[in-house]
Amino acid sequence: MSKKKKDFLLVSKSILPDAIVKTAQAKELLAKFDVLTINEACEQVGISRSAFYKYKDGVFPFYEATKERIITLSLLLVDQAGVLSNVLNYIASINGNILTINQGIPLQGIANVSISIETENMEESVESLVSHLQELEGVRKIELIAKS
Repeated sequence: MSKKKKDFLLVSKSILPDAIVKTAQAKELLAKFDVLTINEACEQVGISRSAFYKYKDGVFPFYEATKERIITLSLLLVDQAGVLSNVLNYIASINGNILTINQGIPLQGIANVSISIETENMEESVESLVSHLQELEGVRKIELIAKS
């Protein structure tokens, strides 16, 4: 599956329209949890929500434009040998790059696991990944808890 690459330009913000600069500022407020809603962010920087939505997918801070897409999954797994290994092997088989794994101590035969995955080179969509992992033996529950 080929992925369409976006073209980027490095441009001084001093020559950008005010709405684009303010959209970047609003996104930064949201990312830092200084505000909780898009409406609050837009009010704080002084742009309309329609302007924010118009530009939000095309404007990024310089450091963010170079980052890969990362997701975090929360899973409830049966405490049984090989269950976590099967999850990790499936992610690797579709070229997902596992960045972190956090596993709690199993309680009542169920382990809580969170996995952060770089999805840039994955051969299937995040939705398909979640669906396939849900079908693995020993996976009781799976949720996408973060996307960046």
